Amino acid sequence: MTQISEQSFDWGIANDHGRLRHVLLGRPEYYKWVEAGPLIGRTLANADRTGVRFDLQLAMAQHSEMVSIFEENDVTCHYLESDPVLHRNFFARDSSAMTPWGALICHMQLKVRRADYVSAIHFYQSNGIPIWKYATAGHFEGGDFNIIEPGRVLIGYCGERSEKAGAEQVASFVEAEGWEALVAPISREFVHMDGLIVPLADKLAVACVDAMEPWLVEIVRGWGIELLEVGYAEARNLGVNLVALGNDKVLSMAGAKNLNERMGAMGFEVYAPDMSMFVLGGGGVHCLCQALKRDEV
Repeated sequence: MTQISEQSFDWGIANDHGRLRHVLLGRPEYYKWVEAGPLIGRTLANADRTGVRFDLQLAMAQHSEMVSIFEENDVTCHYLESDPVLHRNFFARDSSAMTPWGALICHMQLKVRRADYVSAIHFYQSNGIPIWKYATAGHFEGGDFNIIEPGRVLIGYCGERSEKAGAEQVASFVEAEGWEALVAPISREFVHMDGLIVPLADKLAVACVDAMEPWLVEIVRGWGIELLEVGYAEARNLGVNLVALGNDKVLSMAGAKNLNERMGAMGFEVYAPDMSMFVLGGGGVHCLCQALKRDEV
């Protein structure tokens, strides 16, 4: 794990689309497919028809390709410690969330991930990065903490992962800092808010509008956010779950073919590695990383 000097590392993010400088990842050396929600549940239920099988070596190779894309774009990668018991903690988005005020430590609901907060706390404390708050009122996970633009956060809950009480508590934390926080329910099949909408650039986000509540879409558009719409079929396979690298570059995935072509036509440089072992296992590239530092926008 890269040790970070508190003096040299200007931690915190106030957006999720500015130039990415530092990112928190994990290592999938203990990864396996287990029942962990609707996404991987669909994979396991259909495996006899689709023929898909888990391959750890392929998963590690796919993860390494993702890391190489970060490094190619001068993003410094930091890692949660691997643990054979916490075998899904490399989905670094969910055990914590970075904010302008420090790290939010989350309270995960899945039994197989309930103790992932341990590796998150250890990382931040070991590297002198302040912990801002702890989610305690109900379960809350980092994929539901979505900084849509500076000063505004979308906070989701599906009940099976983040819960309403946890989401509302986190919203109150944000509002106490002077930011706007909008809490919204989401469908369980999308798991987290970052399966429905993710910032791409200034005043631009990718979103599965068809799966979002109409009132939520109206509010987001009222903020002046243009939505690059992703079809339901592509979104349910985590097409929305991409990472803006800044400077009109985006880390997407091979499965989001239509979206990738449309972003390319808009002038974005799109990286689209095959991340099938993770998509089938319940998470995309946005799920796999937690931004620690981005440039201001």
